[in-house]
Amino acid sequence: MTNASVRVRVEFFGVPRLRAGVPSLDVTASDLGLAFAAVCEALPEVAASCFTDGELRPEYLASLNGNTFTRDPATPLNEGDSVMLLSADVGG
Repeated sequence: MTNASVRVRVEFFGVPRLRAGVPSLDVTASDLGLAFAAVCEALPEVAASCFTDGELRPEYLASLNGNTFTRDPATPLNEGDSVMLLSADVGG
């Protein structure tokens, strides 16, 4: 685990994608909280609808590399990780 910031891709699904107006955003962050902060700074529409005080609202989920769901802003990120931000009602 490293404290250095790495490049990760944040992908949007459902309501977050509607708010973002883009399918994804590349950000530089060392943990999930910093990735969320970068998204909020770049996309205020996403910030207003998906986050409260920098944390995901309960109706949204984050998936790290499609393997793990988490809301913990301290979750470390590695180079090339993919963070999927989706509304809890999104289906497949």
